Amino acid sequence: MIHVTISPELQQCCPSLALGIICCQIQNQPTSPELWQEIETTAQRLKTAYTLENIKTQPQIFATREVYKKTGKDPNRYRPSSEALCRRILRDMPLYQISAVVDVINLISIETGFSIGGFDAAQVVGDVTAGIGNEAEPFEAIGRGLLNVAGLPILRDQIGAIGTPTSDVLRTSLQMNSQQLYMNINSYSGKSALLPAIDRSIFLLQKYVAASLIETIIVE
Repeated sequence: MIHVTISPELQQCCPSLALGIICCQIQNQPTSPELWQEIETTAQRLKTAYTLENIKTQPQIFATREVYKKTGKDPNRYRPSSEALCRRILRDMPLYQISAVVDVINLISIETGFSIGGFDAAQVVGDVTAGIGNEAEPFEAIGRGLLNVAGLPILRDQIGAIGTPTSDVLRTSLQMNSQQLYMNINSYSGKSALLPAIDRSIFLLQKYVAASLIETIIVE
């Protein structure tokens, strides 16, 4: 189990922060038609519940955006990943099929509004700390190149940054051959909504990537 703590500076900005941590063994594979159908069904439900104009009022997205303002980042320029996914759906833009484990994480994010980090635990070095990004902190975001993370909530291992609610880094990204998952669900409104999200995550991980040796914890 990866040991995760919250820094005092982030705790002060967001005293209600809770992190839902899941660590497990996985058997990653291409996204199955059944999983993709679940994603498409969830996307259709999203379209009946929200519009492009009001998706930012979804409770977990709203809470994440409010924390960005407190830590010093414009959530309209650096959108939380869950909001970016939902906005893509609401603009009728197709989602990318990446791999079963990544698409399970995206499905949970669309369903719940939580921004979720998914990491290859074998590439995470030592303990992890949740803090706030610094000026000129190196961050090579997946599919985006260098990202200015100053003022973003951030996760760091003993080498450096591994993820933010906006994007994760390439170094610890999940690949098709990844066998160890570290999943970080960011809740900025307390732990109550985390519990069903963790249960749902475990169910989908077991169903689609044969998750085993599952360990969970909530860090506050």
